Amino acid sequence: QLQLVETGGGLVQPGGSLRLSCAASGDTLYYYAIGWFRQAPGKEREGVSCISSKDGNTRYADSVKGRFTISRDNAKNTVYLQMNSLKPEDTAVYYCAAHRSLWSACVISIGWYEHWGQGTQVTVSS
Repeated sequence: QLQLVETGGGLVQPGGSLRLSCAASGDTLYYYAIGWFRQAPGKEREGVSCISSKDGNTRYADSVKGRFTISRDNAKNTVYLQMNSLKPEDTAVYYCAAHRSLWSACVISIGWYEHWGQGTQVTVSS
């Protein structure tokens, strides 16, 4: 059974950077597309980015395009989300999720993913 653990969250000032990690155990991430989602207080969970299992193709929500970068290191069984130029509206709990699929595309949709981590808090504030 695949298990995911997010780390790297914290408090950062506006304009700062953080790198989130999503480490997998119980199976190899090679077979999975990975998505990052976030949920701010009082709001619905929303998609941020995803990376396909095959070829590592990526997609981003418009709100983070040009600021966030998703990447994967299959040898380390880990996916990363590099977040730059952070804004207060990026404050949320960030979750990674996995969908088993050897496909050259990914979908930023909550219902597509079967496995979820517990989340890590990101707070952007001065």
